[in-house]
Amino acid sequence: MSQKVLITGANGQLGKELVELFTEKGFEVYGFGRDKMDITNQAQVQEVISTLKPDIVLHSAAHTQVDLAESEPEQAFSINAYGTRNVAVAAEAVGAKLVYVSTDYVFDGTTDKPYNEFSPTSPLGVYGKSKLAGEQFVRDLHSKFFIVRTSWVYGKYGANFVKTMLKLGEERKELSVVADQIGCPTYTLDLANAILELVDSEKYGIYHISNSGSCSWYELAKEIFKEAKMEIKVIPCTTADFPRPAARPAYSVLEHMSIELNQFSSIRSWRKGLSAFIKSYI
Repeated sequence: MSQKVLITGANGQLGKELVELFTEKGFEVYGFGRDKMDITNQAQVQEVISTLKPDIVLHSAAHTQVDLAESEPEQAFSINAYGTRNVAVAAEAVGAKLVYVSTDYVFDGTTDKPYNEFSPTSPLGVYGKSKLAGEQFVRDLHSKFFIVRTSWVYGKYGANFVKTMLKLGEERKELSVVADQIGCPTYTLDLANAILELVDSEKYGIYHISNSGSCSWYELAKEIFKEAKMEIKVIPCTTADFPRPAARPAYSVLEHMSIELNQFSSIRSWRKGLSAFIKSYI
């Protein structure tokens, strides 16, 4: 009997990758976008999950527009906190394992050391606070969970930094890119594969999953153009040069302590992940 997997946010950049990978690996996959299941509607979530009775719920649906969240906090908390509560309660009722995709934005980025899974959280903005509230609901209301914090996600689906740079590189000869924010780029395929490995276990808890190593957005942009063989001049600038409504953590490098201690496969470097993506994409 193949295991049933229900995926929320199935039309998003990670959701589509998860649908593809889990289908390929022989799971019985049910992908739900907002059109088929509104996670903020508790009755609907309960009806869908109690009818399907999945073995695993991969919860990747989220309000991810960081700047917009500052001006519509109710919407962000409704989706990221209470929507996650609704999914957690319904998944617990049918005994499903739950994966909740969280973010590096639960940290304030004021340190210069990588954050492990036990580092104290202290989100700066509404997006990070609402995602952290979602984590808390998962911990309080579910017994078999994996909270997966990730960062700087890109892949073949949806809008993301790597695809934006490739597009801008075709239109311009030089670009200014922020050099004073440091993090871990994460390729959706590597993230999806790591999630696949987690759910095959009962090693529940919080995990940091990103490609290994770290860089600034400026270094990432330079590497993108190098891999794509595009001659673009990249000029480093500061966060202050591009003011945005939401504060970003200046340093949000994730340490993979739980992956190591629980003996899961280590995740390839961000340069290797990026190279593999660009080769497959262009």
